Amino acid sequence: MIYKIMTARHFKWGLKELAFLEGKLRTANSRFAVPFVYRGKGYFKSIEPRQNLLEIERLYQEVMHLQPERILEIGTAKGGTLYLWTQAATPDAVIVSVDLPGGEFGGAYPVCRIPFYKSFARKKQNMHLLLADSHASETYEKVAKIFSGHSIDYAFIDGDHTYEGVKADFNRYGPLVRPGGIIAFHDILPRPDLPDIQVDKFWKEIRERYETTEFIGTKESGRKVIGIGLLRVGSEPFKQI
Repeated sequence: MIYKIMTARHFKWGLKELAFLEGKLRTANSRFAVPFVYRGKGYFKSIEPRQNLLEIERLYQEVMHLQPERILEIGTAKGGTLYLWTQAATPDAVIVSVDLPGGEFGGAYPVCRIPFYKSFARKKQNMHLLLADSHASETYEKVAKIFSGHSIDYAFIDGDHTYEGVKADFNRYGPLVRPGGIIAFHDILPRPDLPDIQVDKFWKEIRERYETTEFIGTKESGRKVIGIGLLRVGSEPFKQI
């Protein structure tokens, strides 16, 4: 009972903190700061993104410029990037975020955070949170159904970081992104300290086939420099790797 009471209080505190920050920071540009300065309690203590500050800021600017109406995120984690996408998207955007319930590249948030994450959505936005394996066929079918057959504008792939895992997410969800849309990847630099993270290996393959941009931060930003890669979808037919 005490656990439930405290969780409810912390949830309300988190909502008030977000409302306070958004009241001070009224533009999409300024609200980039919200996940970094937000301070909550308990299960709602932090929503800070795991990306290097300068790298995710560059990506955020690209997404704001795109003004996406339909967004797919693979890897919800603490919800920081999810918050950013709600601010960069159109006021009536459809946003889907998929997170693996458990395992090495999953299990980042408890179910009590679900209503908190849904509160990030602006008044007319439609947010869907899927605690599911992005590689599963039924997950893909759910995602496709949510978007009702429409192409998506932006996909952020930041889930399974193994070579086969990121490749599977790209091959499965990449075809959903419209020509002119963008696909972003986190962790594109080599990680010799963490050999299971192999996004760099996959990134080397796709940057030779597509128009790409790399956002590489600096150590002064206070977060490890691991890189974000941006792929611009062209008009040519999608090719699996």
